[in-house]
Amino acid sequence: MTISSGAPAGRLPLPRLLAFSLGSIPAYLLISMLSTYLPPFYAGKMGISLTAIGLTIGALRLADLGVDLALGWLMDKTRTPIGRYRPWFLAGLPVLWLAVYKVFNPPAHPDTAYLFVWYILLYVAYSMLVLGHSAWAASASGNYNERSRMFGWMLGIGVAGSVMLNLLPKLTHGTIKPADPASIPTIGWIIIAVSTVAVIIATLSTSERASPVAPKDRTTLKDYFAVITNPSMFRLVAADLFLILGPGSSAPIYLFFFHEAKGFALGDVSLLLIPYTGAAVFGAPLWARVAQRFGKHRTVQIAGLGYAVTQTILMMVPAGLFWPTAVSMFTVGFCLAAFIVLIRAMVADVADQLRLETGKERSGVLYALVTLTQKLGSSLAVTIIYPILDLVGFVAKPGYHNTPEAIHGLEMCYLFAPIILVVVGSACMIGYKLDSKRQSEIRTALEELEARNYAASIEALGGPGENIAARAS
Repeated sequence: MTISSGAPAGRLPLPRLLAFSLGSIPAYLLISMLSTYLPPFYAGKMGISLTAIGLTIGALRLADLGVDLALGWLMDKTRTPIGRYRPWFLAGLPVLWLAVYKVFNPPAHPDTAYLFVWYILLYVAYSMLVLGHSAWAASASGNYNERSRMFGWMLGIGVAGSVMLNLLPKLTHGTIKPADPASIPTIGWIIIAVSTVAVIIATLSTSERASPVAPKDRTTLKDYFAVITNPSMFRLVAADLFLILGPGSSAPIYLFFFHEAKGFALGDVSLLLIPYTGAAVFGAPLWARVAQRFGKHRTVQIAGLGYAVTQTILMMVPAGLFWPTAVSMFTVGFCLAAFIVLIRAMVADVADQLRLETGKERSGVLYALVTLTQKLGSSLAVTIIYPILDLVGFVAKPGYHNTPEAIHGLEMCYLFAPIILVVVGSACMIGYKLDSKRQSEIRTALEELEARNYAASIEALGGPGENIAARAS
């Protein structure tokens, strides 16, 4: 069932918003495993070299470059009784089932071809879920601040799911540990079950409003060039790439760093991710409130500065101290929470601007761009960092005693790359002009345009178009 056409609803009631936000959980479970646990799993127990994994994932990203844009284009052109984006979100579920089973249950001696094929299908599932859910959320409200609220809750609920993943060592009394290679197949089944429940609840609990009446969409390459080169969107894509690449460069070496350099047991390594990821539950809504006062783009810059400071403090905490390290991880994760929430809320604002200027819906393609940067940033991190670890002599095999020089190289990779990249990403927001005042003007103009288009369509069908048109004017 779809909501009748007209202006988007101003504020989604909290119970419906919470149910809708459950749809974020599958993506956050996947990204947590893809970025933090699966690369060490294939490099360690599966015996694939660090360089081979880095190059394979880099090649995978090149092969996957057009997938997100193609999915976004198809979503924008979709028309079904249950909406434009919701069917794609739901269709991502069976793709996830197959891909998770294959990636989390590899044969005894998988080669890079196996890794490539099933990893890319897992990324397709991720894209369908994230693109469908994000574009659907963007269409639910046209209010500048409400979008920050919605994406804040989506991040918070999604992160809560990944926190539960890292709580498994405690919840199962050490039986299941994400950092333990023996637990990977079991975790795959957990992801399949949780994702199925979350997607179904989100799909059934929230309807998608009908698309505004608009002229027939005849898309050309020039149209997409205009999307990519839009000044606001270009800044968002550049900022998102660096803001993802920064923290993403530490994710694939997280297990190595805290186990080898900081001296924590594997069970404690997983537990330390809880304050880091869980901080987003608190940080996302608070950063959304800060954005209401200072604007989204300035809040991203504030959070970027905070990330650089807190990441530096984390490196200064002595090895083996669990609680000081946990507190420091919380502060880093708190700053990181602002990036995803606010960038994706700003994409919805750009979608409104483009719809006003072109009369065409481009939310799917716009979210495809930032989903692409998220996948590109996280995979480039593996492609760059793992060969560097090979060069400094670091060995990923469980139980191997690395040299002090290899450990020092690991520490330098964990410290400097994230800080430099996040600072660059924050700088991309300098000169961003689509603030709350401008977005409010765009929404007002869009609502007037949609009312006129709706009145014209009624008149064309022989309805009381003249009276409606008169009221709309």
